[in-house]
Amino acid sequence: MSDAVIVGAVRTPVGRRKGSLASVHPVDLSAHVLRALAERTGFDPAQVDDVFWGCVSQVGEQSWNIARNGVLAAGWPETVPGTTLDRQCGSSQQALHFAAATVLSGQADLVVAGGVESMTRVPMGSSVADGMPFSDQLRARYRGVEGFADDAPLPFNQGVGAELIAERWRLSRTQLDEFALASHEKAAAAQDAGAFDPELTPVPLGDGGKFAADEGIRRETSLEKLGELATPFRADGVVTAGSASQISDGAAALAVTTSDWASRHGLRPLARIHTAVVAADDPVTMLTAPIPATAKALRRAGLGIEEIGVYEVNEAFAPVPLAWLAETEADPERLNPRGGAIALGHPLGGSGARIMTTMLQHMRDNGIRYGLQTMCEGGGMANATIVELV
Repeated sequence: MSDAVIVGAVRTPVGRRKGSLASVHPVDLSAHVLRALAERTGFDPAQVDDVFWGCVSQVGEQSWNIARNGVLAAGWPETVPGTTLDRQCGSSQQALHFAAATVLSGQADLVVAGGVESMTRVPMGSSVADGMPFSDQLRARYRGVEGFADDAPLPFNQGVGAELIAERWRLSRTQLDEFALASHEKAAAAQDAGAFDPELTPVPLGDGGKFAADEGIRRETSLEKLGELATPFRADGVVTAGSASQISDGAAALAVTTSDWASRHGLRPLARIHTAVVAADDPVTMLTAPIPATAKALRRAGLGIEEIGVYEVNEAFAPVPLAWLAETEADPERLNPRGGAIALGHPLGGSGARIMTTMLQHMRDNGIRYGLQTMCEGGGMANATIVELV
């Protein structure tokens, strides 16, 4: 029986909003990471059967199938197709799942999965600026539910959902601020140790320089500074900008094939895609689905949480991984060991592939057999992926 393996993984450094990547068109950002993936992995782009590319705000510079545009901008053969998909924050993690399923089914031999988001150039929410994506029938289903704002174009609010989670799991402001501070501290330590260097591809800039390191890490922050921040979602709330993911720019890409094809073409597998699932939960609270997604993945994998050596739970808001820890009883020392989106940033459509790239590097550096990645997604969904080091 064949299996799906990741044979290459690379990401750009993540830029702050209006930061170092602000001048880079998202198509060119995609093209850069695609070229880097082919060069580092050693495959001929002409061998790629398809490119599955995550992107959430598919409007303006990110419209018109940015996957295909990125392929062409990369200089890859015109024979390489691409398609863009939206599973909200999990878009490029879903791209990885689709890539694995495609090679396992025999529909393709080599597929690239990844994603991009330039939240500087295409602000979050741009794609709903001129419309109301929630119909009267959909609104009627949730009218009156706490956290549902019936008069808003987007009546489900992730920040309010984070507050509801904090309330339900009795998470204090101090706990959230401590978690946020730890994210920055872990990311800073990893950056100082050069742990991110093997997974990064520096991005050339128009001024002749290169953007070579994640710039969202706040080394100067402290519990005192975090404690001074306002709570925008509830007057008496606990969630702040400091305990939320950063608005960011970035891209990442993974090469997926079967172990048989990799062997025949001289490619070295990094990890086997052991289990890939998606789950859904309450769309109003929105951010709790990583909990059932993790349970589903472990059940299908036949593994216990204690057998997983590293967990990457996207830090959309600090209550998300903290509630996940409480429900799974996982070891907190194995959670986001190199920091997460609170420190490194969250370029929506590219985050799933960014997190997987970082987790794979951590697994290789530490000889960890199993890793699990999960992330909450708009609409109350979550992907969960278990990979096994090979």
